[in-house]
Amino acid sequence: MTDFEGAARSWSLVAFFSVVTLTLLLCVVTGPDRDDLDEFYTGYRYLSPLRNGLAIAGDYISAATVLTVGGIIALCGYDGVVLALSTLLSLVLLMFLLAEPLHHTGRFTMGDALARRMPGRAVRITACAVTLAALVPMMIVQLAGVGQLLAYVLGFSDSTMRTGCVVGAGALMITYAALGGMRGTALIQILKTVILLGSGLVVAALILHTFGWSPRTLFRTAAHNSGAGPAYLRYGLQFAGGQHPALDMVSTQCAIVLGGACLPHVTMRTYTAGSTRQVRRAMSWAVCAVALFMAVMTVITVGATALIGSRTIAAADPRGTTAYLLGARAAFGTGLSRAESLLFTTVTTAIFLTLLASVASMTLACANSLAHDVVARTHTPPLREMALARLAALAVGIPVIALAVLAQHRSLQPLAILSFCLGASAIAPALVYSLFWRRYTRTGLLSTLIGGTLSVLVLITGTNLVSGSPQSAFPHADFNWFPFTTTALVSVPAGFLCGLLGTVLSGRRAGARERNRYESIEPVLLAGPAHPKNG
Repeated sequence: MTDFEGAARSWSLVAFFSVVTLTLLLCVVTGPDRDDLDEFYTGYRYLSPLRNGLAIAGDYISAATVLTVGGIIALCGYDGVVLALSTLLSLVLLMFLLAEPLHHTGRFTMGDALARRMPGRAVRITACAVTLAALVPMMIVQLAGVGQLLAYVLGFSDSTMRTGCVVGAGALMITYAALGGMRGTALIQILKTVILLGSGLVVAALILHTFGWSPRTLFRTAAHNSGAGPAYLRYGLQFAGGQHPALDMVSTQCAIVLGGACLPHVTMRTYTAGSTRQVRRAMSWAVCAVALFMAVMTVITVGATALIGSRTIAAADPRGTTAYLLGARAAFGTGLSRAESLLFTTVTTAIFLTLLASVASMTLACANSLAHDVVARTHTPPLREMALARLAALAVGIPVIALAVLAQHRSLQPLAILSFCLGASAIAPALVYSLFWRRYTRTGLLSTLIGGTLSVLVLITGTNLVSGSPQSAFPHADFNWFPFTTTALVSVPAGFLCGLLGTVLSGRRAGARERNRYESIEPVLLAGPAHPKNG
């Protein structure tokens, strides 16, 4: 039941090529057709709240969510469900705390939002460096995941074929970002969200039907087949072998909640809304879509454990990254009819599109920041800046492809955790302080970004994700000196503390100057500009 043979494999191959053709056509047709920076960077804010909300949901439902969190739900039960809820809580945090202030103060990039209070090249360059540091690891995870997915579904056992898949997907991500801009990548995210939700709802309904529409029966059967018994339904299974399992879980939740809300490819969607009201409505749609998918993913991955057992899931991948696919396949039983083959093909296509869409949005965020915050100047013509953004997509994409090829045979979980921890430890404190603390100074901002980033990079090397366990990136080495799996429990306070110390050490005169500057932009921060961005 874990092998994908015959019609399902053939249909999947056809669907993958069809999706590639369709998405490329969408990028060409909907891409910017004039020399207008607003059109390239924000899609000229043409998206309705519903479509913008689906695009935001698409950014949140990344491969890390579907594959990694889905695997944890399948293998660890309760702990995985808590992590899924943490992802949803992250979006709620963005909705209520950051979305509107970011919309009011930002224009194209995170650097714009930070430089509204503290103009200067140093702020923009540092913001760009942190953006790259936070997103490049996640891009590597997504690209390497394309190779793993195609190899698993289509039966590619040759490493050369897997490498070719990674390179091909990387070329697509550069094309999507360079040709489509914000509008093209948004449409791909919308398409992905609709297909993922539609196919997932059907599969979840089939699984619930198998268990008499009783979630209690589903979870009890999953606990029985998990090998963990009642512990599957209780807190603590995921980190049971660690030194401090409870604190480990809190640290992971902190990284997901704060990091997921502040990653630059997600926050850039707040700049695409035309008004404050549209921001609120778009975020409401996004929360509904993500909440629905988390419920669907939970049913499918728990269903995988209930139907085929955790041993079969772990045999396919020790971290359970194929649990979503296995649950979808198991829902149809031992034989596939033509209709079931088509439906399963839709599921695999949705996962494939999830990988491509996520990495395209991250490429666009990195390219925009590199072009707008670092290379371009105030007097740079719009046509030249758009050309620079397209070249930046190429400059970011080629090294990412090379790194994904090198990393595809290792554990990718440290890279995903690194991205979330950088978002939580460097970007989140910088945004919160910049938007809400009157005395926050330029020195404090740079200290937050640099100090939070360095704390994560230093601490992550000592976690058991990097070494010291069979599932780590370097399983044959052991330089595990940090007691937690993620760094957030230490690095998040370190990021906030660096900002506090940097501001205090700047002196009272600098603090008073920044207070006056904050008061001058406070009306814009709270209520938005006098004239809406969409004019």
